Amino acid sequence: MDEIIKIENVRKNFSFCKREIYGRPLIYFDNAATTQKPQCVIDEMVEYYSDNCSGVNRSIHYLSEIATNKYNKARFTIRAFLNASNHEIIFTRSATESINLVCHGLSKIHFTPGDEIILTEMEHHSNIVPWYLTAKELGLNLKVIPLLKEGILDIDTYIKLFNKKTKLVSFTHASNAIGIVNPIKKMVKIAKSFGVPTLIDGAQSTPHIKIDLTSIDCDFFVFSGHKVYGPTGIGVLAAKKEWLEKMPPWQGGGDMIASVSFDEIIFANPPNKFEAGTPHIAGALGLSKAIDYIEELNKQDLLHKYEMDLHNYALDKISAVPKLTVVGKTGEKIPLISFFVEGVHPHDLASIMDREGIALRAGHLCAEPLMKKFGVSSLVRASFAFYNTKEEIDQFIKAFDKVFEVFKL
Repeated sequence: MDEIIKIENVRKNFSFCKREIYGRPLIYFDNAATTQKPQCVIDEMVEYYSDNCSGVNRSIHYLSEIATNKYNKARFTIRAFLNASNHEIIFTRSATESINLVCHGLSKIHFTPGDEIILTEMEHHSNIVPWYLTAKELGLNLKVIPLLKEGILDIDTYIKLFNKKTKLVSFTHASNAIGIVNPIKKMVKIAKSFGVPTLIDGAQSTPHIKIDLTSIDCDFFVFSGHKVYGPTGIGVLAAKKEWLEKMPPWQGGGDMIASVSFDEIIFANPPNKFEAGTPHIAGALGLSKAIDYIEELNKQDLLHKYEMDLHNYALDKISAVPKLTVVGKTGEKIPLISFFVEGVHPHDLASIMDREGIALRAGHLCAEPLMKKFGVSSLVRASFAFYNTKEEIDQFIKAFDKVFEVFKL
């Protein structure tokens, strides 16, 4: 990235880079949980609320026309960002709500008792719990693709899980817990060979990897705005139109109808059919601006290279820390490192690091089945973004001295 743009100029767009906590510069390594927001995203949302605040797609007046045009443009921006020529873009509250929307729709039209859904052992809870609830309600069975010792999916077992009862495969593009990137094109192709639709959770991959839904050809793809430098409370479901035409509405209300009477209701065409009520207009505008920002910054596709340079630098440094074990080191990765230190609880380690000015995540990372696979109850996670630096990583590694001092290791 330094070949095109100086990292100092990038950091000027993010006010948190000037923040101090406990008398130390803030080092933010919790990007897999949520990313910080560039000023242009904040300004876009403030402008909507202060200058162009209005409903969309309904009123015929000046402010509404501006808001409506921007809102509809946001949908096209996201569609282009995903190269989703075969998919409709539906705005939701999050990747979690997007999965629940699909779960609700398919439960009404696609599943019968005894059917099977394939998940993976590395899924975030958001891609387990909705299917678990549906399975309990409809009498379905969940099948799980196991992980190999290195944290990589066992694709041979995946193929063997398919049978006449298999009705859906739902899996993450990249693990939020260990950062492993799955071979999604191969997995979708395998599922298609059995005539089975696929849902991909792109919450962790979308901030780092160029997504091409036309090439991937999955049936459903979801991601959250707040992980891709956009606001909280806005998510995306990209879905093939043939499924959306068959699925019933997720919720009922205004703006998702073509005609209403007490005798008959005719629903609007997708995507409006799945966006009942006043949407999160500012959120959609903010997300669109975030995508514009990273697309402009990433003209030569160097952001991911820069982030992985940070990852590899950190991995090399952290691997030399005594008593520390990294989980999920092999295979294709996103810029994320999870680890534990013998004799130190992850929560205690993260608390000490916080006092050193370093923001990390610690816990089961909403991936308890994966924790059990590796024989741990929790991990510490450091996740990186393009506004982070090697100097911050050096400070992070130096802070382990404090951890070892406190625990006398």
